[in-house]
Amino acid sequence: MAKSTDIRPIVKLRSTAGTGYTYVTRKNRRNDPDRLVLRKYDPIVKRHVEFKEDR
Repeated sequence: MAKSTDIRPIVKLRSTAGTGYTYVTRKNRRNDPDRLVLRKYDPIVKRHVEFKEDR
């Protein structure tokens, strides 16, 4: 089991389109200390939207 102070914590990316769709990924805390924002595909709205890190 990974520690919560791990260098690569597991984060949820939630869609900004308001659909509630999420991706689960890992991030490197040293390279990305702030919240992640990635542009990924949301199958509910059938287009690419921004996904923001949810804690």
